[in-house]
Amino acid sequence: MDAAENNYRVEECMRVPAASIVFDDADIKEALGLIESSLRSGQLTLGPHGRQFEESFGKRCGRKHAVAVSSGTSAIEIVLRTLGVEGREVIVPDNTFFATAAAVQHAGGIPVFADAVRDTLAISVDDVLARVTPKTAGVVVVHIGGIVSPELPRLEAECRARGLFLLCDAAHAHGATLDGRDASDWGIASTYSFYPTKVMTSGEGGMIVTDDDTIAETARVFRDQGKAGFTSNFHTQLGANWRLSDIHAALGIVQLRRLDEFIAKRRAVASSYVDAIAREGLLELPGGQHVDESNFYKFVAYLPDGVERAPLKQAMREQFEVGLSGEVYEFPLHRQPVFEAFSSGNFPGADDVCARQVCLPVSARMTPADATYVVESLARLIPTGVTA
Repeated sequence: MDAAENNYRVEECMRVPAASIVFDDADIKEALGLIESSLRSGQLTLGPHGRQFEESFGKRCGRKHAVAVSSGTSAIEIVLRTLGVEGREVIVPDNTFFATAAAVQHAGGIPVFADAVRDTLAISVDDVLARVTPKTAGVVVVHIGGIVSPELPRLEAECRARGLFLLCDAAHAHGATLDGRDASDWGIASTYSFYPTKVMTSGEGGMIVTDDDTIAETARVFRDQGKAGFTSNFHTQLGANWRLSDIHAALGIVQLRRLDEFIAKRRAVASSYVDAIAREGLLELPGGQHVDESNFYKFVAYLPDGVERAPLKQAMREQFEVGLSGEVYEFPLHRQPVFEAFSSGNFPGADDVCARQVCLPVSARMTPADATYVVESLARLIPTGVTA
C-alpha cells in the first residue's frame, strides 16, 4: 500500500471525513450493468454511453451541445484552442487551481492574473478591466467552491462590450445557480470536471457545454487526436487523446441521475453549519455563499486572526476525527513557482482569501448532526488560539 492509498483509507475511517464519494448498492449495480454492456459490445470509447452522458448533461445545463472529454483541464484547453488564443493574453483568476492558467499556456496563450473578491472568492471585475490590453483575447471566470458570483452578469456585459470572450470554468459548480439560472448560463462555453472529489464524478473526465456550433464541432475534432472522423486518420487539427471512455461515461450517467439529491443533502449540511457557526460566533462566512444557490462543493469560512490553519487541521483530525477539506486555494497562482514569469503586480485580495480560509467537510453522506459536531469541535480549539 502506498502513502496516498494509506491516507485515503485513514480519511475514510474518520468520524467526519473531508469528502466522500457516494455510490450506493443500486448505483453500483446500474454502473456495472452499463460497463458490462460496453465490454460485450466492444465500444469502449466514443460509444453510446458517452453520447448518452453528453445528451443528459447538456440537457441538465440547458445548453445546445455537450462534448465529453478526458478531464476538466483538457476541456478548458480545447475551448481556448477553438477560440484561437495563441500569442494573446487571457485573464484568469489569481485564486484558482493550477489547471485554469496552465490550460491557457498549453493552448499557446499568455495567462494574466486578476485579483479575488473576499465575498465570493471569485475574480474581481474591476481588476479584470484594469488588466485588459489590446492583446487581451478573453477572460476565464471560475465558480470557486460552487459559488456563482453575482458580478458574473456584469463581467459578461463588460466582455461583450470589449469584444472579449468569456469562458466559465465550472469545475466546482455542477448544479449551482445564480438568481435561478444554472452556472453554465453565462459565457460562450462552460467547462466541467468529474474528478472523484467533485459533487458528481465519472472517476476521471470533463465536459464542455456550449450553444456555439463551431466550438462543439471543433472540440470533437480536437479530443480525438485532431481527426476529421473517428474511423479516419486524416488529421485537421493538432489535437490529442482527450477522449472520455464509455466506462467513465457509465459512472457519470449514474452520478448525474442523483445530482439534485446530492446538492440537496449538501445544502442541508451547509444550513446546519450556518446555524451552528452563528451560535458559536467562531468564523466569518463569505457573503456570496448562499444555501439556496451554491452546490457546496466546498463550505468555505474565514478563520479569526491569530488562528493558524495547518495546526488547526491537524488538531481536528487527531482530537476529533474530523478532516477539514483542502483549501480553494492554499496558494494563489502568483505565488506558484511555475507561474513566476506571469506574477507581476499585487494581489491583496487573493493573498487574504488564500491565507485566511478554511473548508469544512461536506458531502452527500454527511448529516446536519455531523455539521454541528464539526463546529462544536472547532469551538473547543479556536478559543485556545491554536497556533502550534
